Parts: sequence; structure tokens; C-alpha cells
Amino acid sequence: MKCKYITIEREYGSGGTAIGRLLSERTGISCYGREILEEVAKEKQITVEQMERYEENATNSFLYSVYMMTQAVSGKTDMLTNEGHIYVAEQSVIRRFAAGGPAIFLGHCASEALKESDGVVNVFIRCTDEEARRRRIMEEYGIPGTQADIVRRKFDRKRANYYYANTVKKWDDFRNYDMVLDSGRLGIDACVNILQALTASGGLSASRNDFRFS
Repeated sequence: MKCKYITIEREYGSGGTAIGRLLSERTGISCYGREILEEVAKEKQITVEQMERYEENATNSFLYSVYMMTQAVSGKTDMLTNEGHIYVAEQSVIRRFAAGGPAIFLGHCASEALKESDGVVNVFIRCTDEEARRRRIMEEYGIPGTQADIVRRKFDRKRANYYYANTVKKWDDFRNYDMVLDSGRLGIDACVNILQALTASGGLSASRNDFRFS
């Protein structure tokens, strides 16, 4: 399989965003994360902050998730909640960005949007070094040390709920990914190097779950 798209789900404070952005800089491949929100916000004429609040309202209820997916698949978007409309719009934007060529996607259930596309490698970035994770949260986001763990749990829960609400899959179930990288053990640069190898000429030849780096 020739790698064309890399989707990255990541733990808060794992450095996943930095990995995606640095990979983009080194390869020249476009990277989309917040840009997805900005594009949808422009289309919906709302603020990115409003969209983020909608995402926070996503629930991990199984029945809610099934309802949301059924409405989206059936095309009955008029019956969707605000959260559902945002999700459908994000998925549309991701596919539109992907149509422009090779790309790196950060979060927003990009793996679901591209599940029918060829050349997709789904990656999960974790960090088992709790001290390194706490330090990154403090330094990169300006979160006080006393609040770092609380904020980490909040954002991980938000990402897990949003992922489940729209895919009915567990966000941190590694079986959902082709590659799992531990930035705490490997370091940011090593993670970027591994992913950069996937974008080299000749692409990637692998089957799902062939990769586990930790």
C-alpha cells in the first residue's frame, strides 16, 4: 500500500500535534488540524470557539452515537443536533482537503472520513512518560502544574467521547490504528522520522496492525 494520507489521533500532552506539524515541515505535505475547524466555522458563520463547545457536548452514549450515525448516513441532516451538523461538516471538509492531494490530519475522526480512501495510515500518539507529558502541558499550553493532570483528563475525555459518539469505537483502542507511537519513550524527532519514512518514494507496504513502536 502506498501511503497517501496519515491521520493522527493523540493523547493530550503527547506531542502529537507537534509531530504532525513537524512532519509537514519536513515533507512539504499539508497538515490539517485546527484548519478543519476554521474552514467549517467560516462555512457555518460561527466561531471556532462555538464549534469547540459543540464538540465538548458529544456524548459517549451508545444509543446517541448510533442515532447520530444513522442520521448522517441516511442524509437526514435536518434532524441532526448542532453537534451532528458540525461533525458532518468536518467530515466533508476533511474529504475536500484530501481531494487536494497527500495530507496529514490531526484528530476530528479523520480516519472515519477517509475510511473508503486508498493509502490511509491511521496513527495514535501516546505518552507513557507522565512527567514528560505533564511538563509539555505546562510549557506548551501554559497550564499550572497543579492543574496539568485535571486538564489532561478533561481533554482526553473530550476526545474519547467525540470519537466514540461519531464512530462507536473506543478512541484509545489500539486495534483501531495501523501504528501506535509512544512519544515518551521514542521522543518527538524519532516519531517524526518513523512517519516520514512512510511518505518516502515507493510508499508503504504493510497490512493493518503491522506496526507497534513503544
